[in-house]
Amino acid sequence: MLVSDQRDREAVVIDYRVDGAPVPEQLRSLYDAVGWTAYTDDPQSLVAGVAGSANVVTAWDDETLVGLARVISDGHTIAYLQDVLVRPEHRRRGVATELVRRVFEPFASVRQHVLLTDAEPGQSRFYESLGFRETRDFPGAGLRAFVRLP
Repeated sequence: MLVSDQRDREAVVIDYRVDGAPVPEQLRSLYDAVGWTAYTDDPQSLVAGVAGSANVVTAWDDETLVGLARVISDGHTIAYLQDVLVRPEHRRRGVATELVRRVFEPFASVRQHVLLTDAEPGQSRFYESLGFRETRDFPGAGLRAFVRLP
């Protein structure tokens, strides 16, 4: 897929792959680049978590891993978007949008697509642009989300 960067008019070719998890060094480099140290502090768990995902889509600029999205799912009733990350220098080019679109393709018939994200306005706008809504925006649906963190 050809993605154009409007800031410098330089075209960048992004290659999207669904061929399994990248090698550990590539994963760690990507997660470090976005500051997700909770993952990189335990690289074995990071690698195992990505490998255990129901679907992983990666984005590559030549041989550099620039983005990743992964879904955890039972394949029938729920698909949970666990991670979406893009290197800062590749943001605002449609990479995250394409990653989310592709990672959910195998789960088109699954009724619930869910995620948890930071409370930043930019995060809300991004996910809303992809059709996600906060549970409070479903009047009368009786939806509520709970999280338990260690």
